[in-house]
Amino acid sequence: MRYVFIVQGEGRGHLTQAIATRDLLVREGHEVTEVLVGKRSSVALPLFFLERIGTPVSTFASVYFLFSPGSKRAHFFRTILHHASRLPAYFKSVLFIKRRVEANKPDVVINFYEVLAGVTYALFRLKVPCVCMAHQYLFLHPDFLLPPRASRLELRALLFFTRLTCLRAVRLLALSFREMPAAGRMRVIPPRVRGEVKQQVRDSGDFILGYLLDAGFAGQVIEWHERHPGIPLRFFWNKEGAPRVTRVDDHLMFHQLDATAFLEQMAACKGYASTGGFESICEAMYLQKPVMMVPAHVEQECNAFDAMNVGAGIASATFDLSTLIDYIPSYVGNPGFVAWVDRADEMFTRELEAVTGECCPAGRSN
Repeated sequence: MRYVFIVQGEGRGHLTQAIATRDLLVREGHEVTEVLVGKRSSVALPLFFLERIGTPVSTFASVYFLFSPGSKRAHFFRTILHHASRLPAYFKSVLFIKRRVEANKPDVVINFYEVLAGVTYALFRLKVPCVCMAHQYLFLHPDFLLPPRASRLELRALLFFTRLTCLRAVRLLALSFREMPAAGRMRVIPPRVRGEVKQQVRDSGDFILGYLLDAGFAGQVIEWHERHPGIPLRFFWNKEGAPRVTRVDDHLMFHQLDATAFLEQMAACKGYASTGGFESICEAMYLQKPVMMVPAHVEQECNAFDAMNVGAGIASATFDLSTLIDYIPSYVGNPGFVAWVDRADEMFTRELEAVTGECCPAGRSN
């Protein structure tokens, strides 16, 4: 079978899921002919993705979160207004997606939460079946608990956006921290962590690891560090133009995002602080590391609330790492999560076979 991936390129979560999914499909004898990644023009794709995906990559202009001036929190409605002014450019992206799908002639398209893929399917009614896979589809599940303190207006906008990403999709594969029943065209499956995560030797070092979705959060980390200079901190970011390692002093360094180094540090840290991205929370839970989540927008508020409900860690309004350090001694974790994740390949393959059996009964030989 032939596949095309369409990936939302913000952060690292969907990119990492795409790598793990491509590896599984290739091991099973399938072919991923092209990966289309939506991103902002000013930000390069992370090197770890380009090195690991093993398939030709093409990019197109797509939407992204804008942060409020003077704030480290994404502004949902400023984001909407900004992108409304760029609709002609995004329509060109829609045409690009249509042309690339038609040129590759795949049996199935897998969409990792890219909204312009959903728009393309809605406008042109492509005949190739589309499977959508992301944690965010769980927000549409009738049994999913949304954070009670989140803005109702922002939540409605998030759910609307999520529905746009999966227009005319034949199946939604919702990645979840725990098992949940099917709901309509939605199937709940475990997140798929990369093989490198499972190969890590877990240790308990003396340092706090962190990942910053936006480099603007670095100021909060530096301020905390100045008050607690003796506690080692190692943070990863994706700051444009920054050197491979930005050394503040012997106890605080900011590293450009590197998947291998990040996982090695994750396995060795005593606690992990991030803005609440689903993928790194899963990696921390698999390695049984306590997490502090500092949501930067409403989507991450949902991730953080859900993660707290399954024992991953705590949430905070800022990168006050004292909160995480105080929490670490009481961390219990969720041992069942490892067993759940270890079923991911089997469940994903079963769902994909069901889709291809329904939509492509004859299949296509490689």
